[in-house]
Amino acid sequence: MARIAIIGGHGKVALELARILTSTGHQVSSFFRNPDHAAEVSATGATTVVADIEQLTAPELASKMKGHDAVVFAAGAGGGSAERTYSVDRDAAIRSMDAAKAAGVGRYVMISYFGAKPDHGVPEDNSFFPYAEAKAAADSYLKETDLAWTILAPSTLTMDEGTGQIETGADLTGTNVARQDVAHVAAGVLIRPHTTGKVIPFNNGSTPIDQALDATN
Repeated sequence: MARIAIIGGHGKVALELARILTSTGHQVSSFFRNPDHAAEVSATGATTVVADIEQLTAPELASKMKGHDAVVFAAGAGGGSAERTYSVDRDAAIRSMDAAKAAGVGRYVMISYFGAKPDHGVPEDNSFFPYAEAKAAADSYLKETDLAWTILAPSTLTMDEGTGQIETGADLTGTNVARQDVAHVAAGVLIRPHTTGKVIPFNNGSTPIDQALDATN
C-alpha cells in the first residue's frame, strides 16, 4: 500500500479521495490551511497536516512530503481575487512540484480542468481568465518535470451522486462530472502506472471508471 499526500485536503474532491484511499488500505496525509477543518479531514481516515501552501517554501513543503509515494494536488483558490488564484493555482502548485522532486516523491497527480492549455481562449475580461492562465502555467510546468505525472481534466463539476461511469478521449466535448467520480478517477490513476505522462479529459458517461482508465493510452 502507498503513502499519499493530498494537497488541498479539505476540498470536496479531496475529502472523498481520502475516504476512498484509506478504505483500500493506503496511508493518506491531507494538507489543508484552516485548523478548524481538522475534525472533518480526520474523519476520512487521513492524517491531518495543517499547512498553508501559499506561505510555505518548496523546502518547507518538501520536508512535509518526505516519505510519501505520491502527491495529489487538489487545492484551489476557489475564485475570488485574481491575485490569490495565481498564488494558489499557479505559484503554490509549482512549488509543490519542486517540493515533490526534492522530497523524492516520484508520482504526481494534478487535478486540473477540461480545456486547460496555454491557448485556452478565455478572454482577459472574463472572471475565469486568471484561473485558466494559472492552471495552464502549472500544467505546462508539470509536463516539463521528471515527475511521473498525470493531469486529470474533468469537465464542469457537480454535487450529483457519483455514477461510477465516465467517458474520456481526445475528441471529447466537455459537459459535467460528479465530484465523487473525479475522486474515484484520481484514486484509479494512482494505481495505474500506464497513465503516467497523460492528460485525461473526462465527463460522466457510460463506461465504468476502472474500464475507462484501463483503456487509456
